[in-house]
Amino acid sequence: MTSSTNNLNPSGQCTLVGAGPGDPELLTLKALKAIQAATVLLVDDLVSDEIVAFAKPGARIVHVGKRGGCKSTPQEFIEKLMVMAVREGENVVRLKGGDPFIFGRGGEEVEHLQAAGITVKVINGITAGLAAVTSLGVPLTHRQHAHGVVFVTGHAKPGDSGTDWRALAETAHKAKLTLVIYMGVSGSGQIQEELLKGLAAQTPVVIIQNASLPTQRHAISTLAALTATIEREKMQSPSVIVVGDVLQGLAALNNAGEIQYKQEFG
Repeated sequence: MTSSTNNLNPSGQCTLVGAGPGDPELLTLKALKAIQAATVLLVDDLVSDEIVAFAKPGARIVHVGKRGGCKSTPQEFIEKLMVMAVREGENVVRLKGGDPFIFGRGGEEVEHLQAAGITVKVINGITAGLAAVTSLGVPLTHRQHAHGVVFVTGHAKPGDSGTDWRALAETAHKAKLTLVIYMGVSGSGQIQEELLKGLAAQTPVVIIQNASLPTQRHAISTLAALTATIEREKMQSPSVIVVGDVLQGLAALNNAGEIQYKQEFG
């Protein structure tokens, strides 16, 4: 007699893979092997073409855009595609920028797939907030300046009040925490206003756009000048905003460079 539970055990499989911040050399070996073995890849907008090129010949590549400020593929549709492909016997890789479990909706997708009777594997990727500061030679934690780090989104779900920035600023000040803000460019005005209620105006800030890619650029600022710097430098998504005293060395080098420039060129 065939058990009814057999219908919940599809012949295919699904893996959520973190593609990292963009540079293909920052892929893990495990991620690379999963990409090369996939028969179907559901790819986010922020995954670089160089990484997608690792897919084997004949693999079906479906671009499912999920990018702030742009038209996005509905999450429900993506989840439906994954379930359908697995039940058709495909080796499905859901390829996400950064890490699937850091603002990548990986948790939602795992819950949905498990509810459909599908076992899911997850392969971590280097998150953009880490890669961004590392590219500038700056740590996120430091025994003198930062005892911890908080990864936080600046983009609230519709109907959600979002992050309590004032409370977060007060905690960051007391506990010496570095703040790494994802998707915060469009809401930088409110973020700056609220953070200033708990952090000093001269707290160093850096905005990094397109972390790890050849097009990466950054702008150094203070918390008081955050929004003005974003507007002046025309910083756009995808960017991360890093706030905290761990950036003091970077800010000092920037100030020294500005002083030298003014002395030489007036």
